[in-house]
Amino acid sequence: MHLTLWATHEQQQHALACQPQFLQRDIQTTLQIVDKINPKFLRQHPELALILDNNGLHLAAAGMQMQPDWIGQLARLKRASRKNELIARACQTEQQPLLIDATAGLGHDGLLLAWLGARVTLIERHPVLFALLQDAHLAASHHAELAETMQRIQLVHGEASDYLTQCQQSSTRIDVVYLDPMFPKGGHKDQKKQALVKKEMQILHQLLPENGTMDLGEYLLPLAQQIAGRVIVKRPRHAPTLTAAIPQHQWLGDACRFDGYFQARL
Repeated sequence: MHLTLWATHEQQQHALACQPQFLQRDIQTTLQIVDKINPKFLRQHPELALILDNNGLHLAAAGMQMQPDWIGQLARLKRASRKNELIARACQTEQQPLLIDATAGLGHDGLLLAWLGARVTLIERHPVLFALLQDAHLAASHHAELAETMQRIQLVHGEASDYLTQCQQSSTRIDVVYLDPMFPKGGHKDQKKQALVKKEMQILHQLLPENGTMDLGEYLLPLAQQIAGRVIVKRPRHAPTLTAAIPQHQWLGDACRFDGYFQARL
């Protein structure tokens, strides 16, 4: 794919260094240097584009911009515990599990799980989202309060189905596989994600439907069940289950729930 890469003068050398990395993942960029990037600039340039400024790498479209901003998650992380986070109980973070987040997205759930003790592999197949995750991970690695957590996070660019299949073929046993599909099956009225603010969803809608189809992720559940003793699927509270398989347990929140599928250890 081809995107304009807008960068401020201060970030010009950084942007030049990023371009070959983008190209390795089939992201062709045309670098444009500007004095400043502000809301007026974004409104004047509504096309889907990458932005690099002093706040890091962003994806922009329609006058809006977004980034994972893991450092900005610190307030939530500091409040988080097994008591007040359903995802922590569902994924048993107190046991410091080896966990695969097979649908990483912006990585906020994986970040929380790693903060609470899990060793997390984040898998993201879209090259632009992966580039955003890399930038967020690098920035957080240099932050005093997040550096230790970053050591428990590994980023993988690729198809989650391929990665899970490789784990199965190599008899790699994972404690937990976490699935958070982008779009609920059947276009359910509770469409994901009250947790994703509207501007982020609007930008992702422009980025992701490259072939006019939406990835529901239901094919990942049976693969995950082959390698993990515990598979946790995040759903809107009233949405149908990801597949016909009935979860053994559900953790219910106000807006979402976590469906648990358990396999006996061999």
